[in-house]
Amino acid sequence: MINEDEKGFLERAIELSRQGMNQGNGGPFGCVIVVNKEIVGEGYNMVTSTNDPTAHAEIVAIRQACKKLKTFQLYDCEIYTSCEPCPMCLGAIYWARPKRVVYANTRHDAAAIEFDDEFIYQEMNTDILKRQIPFVHQPHPLALQVFEDWKKIENRIKY
Repeated sequence: MINEDEKGFLERAIELSRQGMNQGNGGPFGCVIVVNKEIVGEGYNMVTSTNDPTAHAEIVAIRQACKKLKTFQLYDCEIYTSCEPCPMCLGAIYWARPKRVVYANTRHDAAAIEFDDEFIYQEMNTDILKRQIPFVHQPHPLALQVFEDWKKIENRIKY
């Protein structure tokens, strides 16, 4: 269960989902990112209005929070989102490393309104040679050399 403050953050994410939808920016999804009871990032889906398939609410909010906090890690943050994150957003959330995620609708609720990510979940677990979009592995010595050079950088920022 969540407390009243947390309920307010979740309701703000839901409000953003309606706002973005009503303005015709994209699908009905909203997200806020909070640190120390302060919203540091928020967003709604902007896929169709920006012609950017990565402009999901969580991605928009993560970008805004990271810019505001001047960091690429959101260790002390919590994410409140109107719907269970899709596979892309789930990956971005894990890269950002927040403390937790609170969501309202499930991915099954999203599928019921034709936002079905099940195809992607299935593809992720399908052998790379059997995926519906062909992935061609073409090793190249120059690409491997860049990785070797990266390992040699002593002051590289790990993430």
